Amino acid sequence: MPDDELDPAPSLSGSLLLAAPTMRDPNFSRSVIFMAAHNSDDGAFGYILNRPLEKCVTDLLPDQELGALGKVPVFLGGPVSTDKLAFAALRWNKKRQLLKCTTHLSVQDALHEISMGHDVRGFVGYSGWSKGQIETELKRSSWIVSPPKRVVLTSDQPSHLWTAILTEMGPVYQLMSRMPDDVSLN
Repeated sequence: MPDDELDPAPSLSGSLLLAAPTMRDPNFSRSVIFMAAHNSDDGAFGYILNRPLEKCVTDLLPDQELGALGKVPVFLGGPVSTDKLAFAALRWNKKRQLLKCTTHLSVQDALHEISMGHDVRGFVGYSGWSKGQIETELKRSSWIVSPPKRVVLTSDQPSHLWTAILTEMGPVYQLMSRMPDDVSLN
C-alpha cells in the first residue's frame, strides 16, 4: 500500500491558501482563500477574500428589505456558481488564534451575526476542489498554506491581502510578494 493511502493529508479547514506567484489561472492569481471545509474524501471549499467587487448587498438585491445586511460588502468568492450570492460570517477567536467562518447563512442568520458584531460578507461564487484535486495542486506548489491571520478582518484594503500576508511570513515570502505578475518581464 502506498504511503499516501496510509497517511491522509491533514485538513486545510480554517487555513488560508495563497496562490503561489507562479499561479497562471486568472481565477486564482494572487488570491487569498479561506478554506471553509476540506477533507481528503470530499474535496475542499472556500472563499476568495481579496477580490472585493466594490458593491454591497443592496446593489445586488435592490428590491429586498435587508436592514444592516444591505451595507455588507460583496466579494468574488471564486469561479464556481457565480450566479449565486452567499453569506458568511467571519470572526477571530483571540484565545485560539483562529479565524472562524460560518457559511451558507440565511438572511436572518446573517443579520443575527451582524448584531453579534461579527464580520459578515457576501460572496458571489465560491472556490471548490474535487477529491484529491487540492492535494495535487499543493504537490505542484501552486499554493502556499498559511495559518489564519487577523489582518483578514482588519485590512482596509482587502485587495492587498496577498502581499500583506506574504510580507508577514518572512524574508523569502517578502521577495515572493514583490515578484511581478509576469516574471518574464523581470
